[in-house]
Amino acid sequence: MNSVTLAPPPLIAPGLDLYAPIAADLEEVERILARVLKNKHPRVAEVVAHVQHYRGKRLRPMLLLLTARACGRMTPAHHVLGAVVEMIHTATLVHDGVLDGARIRRRLATVNAVWGVQTSVLLGDYLFTHAFHLASTLDDAHACRMIGEATDRVCEGELCQVLQRGNLDLSEAEYFDIIDGKTAELTACCCHLGALYSGAPPEVVQALVRYGRRVGLAFQIADDLLDLVGEEKMTGKSLGTDVEQQKLTLPLIYLLNQGDKASSARVRQILSSPDNHKRESLRPYLIEGGGLAYAQRRAEELAAEARAELVCLPPSPCRSILEALTERVVHRNT
Repeated sequence: MNSVTLAPPPLIAPGLDLYAPIAADLEEVERILARVLKNKHPRVAEVVAHVQHYRGKRLRPMLLLLTARACGRMTPAHHVLGAVVEMIHTATLVHDGVLDGARIRRRLATVNAVWGVQTSVLLGDYLFTHAFHLASTLDDAHACRMIGEATDRVCEGELCQVLQRGNLDLSEAEYFDIIDGKTAELTACCCHLGALYSGAPPEVVQALVRYGRRVGLAFQIADDLLDLVGEEKMTGKSLGTDVEQQKLTLPLIYLLNQGDKASSARVRQILSSPDNHKRESLRPYLIEGGGLAYAQRRAEELAAEARAELVCLPPSPCRSILEALTERVVHRNT
């Protein structure tokens, strides 16, 4: 992942509706989700309904649907697969609530906060199994295999991150391997499915897989920045969980490796302390030591690399939105 100089991001109108070309497709995805997750047991239905309010950006089905439309062909399979990837993503959010001890997610109490750890674990599993069952209804082993491989990598990435807690010598390469698994693998899979099921040529499919992977990496770096310096009232979720659990992210890795010895020693001391105000203590070091600026620059480079992959597509409103998304995932406050 070498530094590159590429075309600047497209100018984005402040009121641009990123959903407009796929609004009807997203509505169909929502109908499928509602149908598949409907449950006859009132208590189960209550918990499932709670996570269905975790609507967020719907980034993953958006990528899948926009890719399909940009390639020129939307099929019913795309709507099913959009619901599948959203269920997989939601399952990871439910499990993350347990792993991070988060109390708020997308301005709602987490399942863990309301119903406890056991319900959260089982609900996450319930969403995973429903996702794979839905994927199997396509009678296409290829889709199931792709989604299975991507989910393997997501779980592996999350497991690696948990096992690296407290490792203050985590390298940048190890960090990128973790986020490539836990985040970028699924965004790459979404673009892969969107392009493949539209009948795009192999070289276009692979270019869009690379686009999705870089968007996912840039998105996760931006998310890690928000965890350090974002505002909870803006993001709508608990922040500071990474540093509280000694999970190193890119700004801190840079600071520990590139900062002067005194600053590095102080940062290690803060991270290792029982104090629960680590974000506030770390902020001046992150600003003065260049950790925040470095991570933001790496995210912008990845976004630029992602935009460059879109030259494989003919001009269209959906291609323009895919270009705009590379800017939106990096410069955001939620």
